[in-house]
Amino acid sequence: MKRVLVVDDDPTVSEVVAGYLDRAGFAVDVAADGPAAVAQAALRTPDLVVLDLMLPGMDGLEVCRRIRATAPLPVIMLTARGDEEDRILGLEVGADDYVTKPFSPRELVLRVESVLRRSGAPTAARTGASGTWLRAGPLAVDPAARRATRDGAELALTIREFDLLEFFIRNPGRATSREQLMQRVWGWEFGDLSTVTVHVRRLREKVEDDPARPRLISTVWGVGYRFDPPGGAEGEVGDGR
Repeated sequence: MKRVLVVDDDPTVSEVVAGYLDRAGFAVDVAADGPAAVAQAALRTPDLVVLDLMLPGMDGLEVCRRIRATAPLPVIMLTARGDEEDRILGLEVGADDYVTKPFSPRELVLRVESVLRRSGAPTAARTGASGTWLRAGPLAVDPAARRATRDGAELALTIREFDLLEFFIRNPGRATSREQLMQRVWGWEFGDLSTVTVHVRRLREKVEDDPARPRLISTVWGVGYRFDPPGGAEGEVGDGR
């Protein structure tokens, strides 16, 4: 049973969200403020955190930083704010997704299930095994173990960053719109496209020599993005180094 930590200072919101997650088959812990959330996550590590942005004692951004500093836990951020800057800040500190209040509890459960599906593959550290690596220029990914390297060095990627990189490596030289990336990578037919923009920017910071002048992930104006690895992309068996 997957465990979800719900962090919100509104007891009504926590109760409703916890109830829907419980009925969907999740074990649920609840925290009402930032320090309690950090302590709860350290006491009993959840598989995913549903985290409100506005919290007493410590805001959601700082909670997200502290939780993700100790473990690469998936985070879905809740925010009552309509300001795009706040949503982008949440993504930039490592949140995998966000939902704006008021929201449908059923939609939130679907988002939780979607994020957990993509984070649930066994890692090489757990299995001691590696699958077929896909290589593109300096980059290599092992989809089975969800490992990625650049010039042989392990990359610390969030769930969505890994999914984006795998998609790009599998589709070199193809211009893809943000709407298509939302559908193919996130699995959603609709959503805030700034989510895609922020994740592409974060991915560039980890794979490009100069993120300000990207050469691997290019912007195709009026369309979206294109992945142009030197020498193309190919699948191979190996350790990614």
